[in-house]
Formats: sequence, structure tokens, C-alpha cells
Amino acid sequence: MNDSEGSQLTPSSPKTQKLKKAFRAAFPYTIPIFAGFWFLGLTYGIYMNVSGFSFWYPMLMSLVIFAGSIEFVTVNLLLGAFNPLQALAITLMINARHLFYGISMLDKYRKTGLKKLYLIFGMCDESFSINYTAEIPEGIDRGWFMFFVTLLNHFYWFFGATLGGICGSLLQFNTEGLDFVMTAMFVVIFMEQWLKEKQHISALVGIGLSLLCLLAFGPEQFMLPAMFLILAVLTGLKGLLEGRVGKA
Repeated sequence: MNDSEGSQLTPSSPKTQKLKKAFRAAFPYTIPIFAGFWFLGLTYGIYMNVSGFSFWYPMLMSLVIFAGSIEFVTVNLLLGAFNPLQALAITLMINARHLFYGISMLDKYRKTGLKKLYLIFGMCDESFSINYTAEIPEGIDRGWFMFFVTLLNHFYWFFGATLGGICGSLLQFNTEGLDFVMTAMFVVIFMEQWLKEKQHISALVGIGLSLLCLLAFGPEQFMLPAMFLILAVLTGLKGLLEGRVGKA
């Protein structure tokens, strides 16, 4: 390594100073995310442990999947019969919103170099919200700012999930019923979306078709047909839904 390459790694080099400035600018935006991610990640790690998995599972899954909702669902997928088609369909349905996030970030991710690969991988709801709306201070590298926002949020989730997986085996109180946290989480997400929407056609369609498929196919087989029916019906109602939103 020549002198010019070595000088780039010194604490006073322009490269290092640029990284420090970007980190200091990004960190305050992620502080509110820390509490939520740490607690929910901790709960996820404990849930995995209670379900019979070693702490390696939540640690590695939080590192390579980094999609909170589907990670909770994955617990039941791992415990159930091997069904890759169902796993793929569930994952696509739960995380389909990231397709729209990605389209919205096309311009912002331009000219970020190799960092773009991690920015795409690590984009969650919270990182998207910060990176899309944050007013990045003048003199701060935009690419590194978004990188550190994404990295910090990823670390919070990873840290909580790993700690929960390790501490789960040390808990002495009765953890039976902890898996209800997943049900509660989806109820909260549903209620939050219900309160945000002025019209509830999509929510009512989802509830109605899910109940219909539950009665028709039973609790073990209703998930896939319900998701495909919901997708087909909402696609057919797209024009009506967009028209109602435009009038609201």
C-alpha cells in the first residue's frame, strides 16, 4: 500500500472526516428507532428461543433477512411443514410495499456507488422514512448519510434480536404464550393502517376474503388462496380505490 492509500485511513484524513460528519448527522435521526427496534428485536429473540431455536437463529436471521414482520412469521414456517411456495407468497405479500419504496428512492440512490447495494438490502420502513424525508445538512455526503441511517437501524434490530436469543435461555419466568406477540403486532399494524385510511374498502376486502377462505379451506390451507384472492380483487378494484382517494 503506497503512502497516499495509507493516508486515507488516518483519523485526520479527508475521507475519515467525511465519514465522521455523515455518521454524526445520521445518528440523531435514528435515536427514536433504537427504542422500538431494540424492544421488538428483543421480543423476537426471546420468541425464537421459547420456540426451541438457538440464539444463532435470531442472530443470523436478523442479520441477513432484516424484515421484522416476516422474521416473526418465519418462526412458524420453520416449525411447520416444508412449503417453499407458501413461504415465497407470504414474504412477497408482507413486503410488497418495498417495491414502491424502491421506486421512490431511485433518484436518491443515484451516484452512491457500491453503497447502493447495502442501501437496497437494508431499506426498511424506518430507514426509508428517514432517508426520504430528512433534510441532510450542507456539507454532509448524501450517500454516506443514508448508509449510516440504514446501518444503525440494522444494528439496532440485530443487537436486540441477538440479545433476546441469548437471554431467552436465562429467563426463569413462564414464557408460555409469548408467541401471541406476533398476533398482537399484526393487529396493531392493521389498526394503524385502518386509522390512517379514510376509506376501508381494502381492509374489509382482506378480512372478508380471509374469512371466506378459512371456512372453505380450513386453518391449515387458507393462507395461499386468501392472498391470491385478495391480490386479484384489489387489482380489479384499483381504479375505484384510486378514484376514492383522489376525491378524499
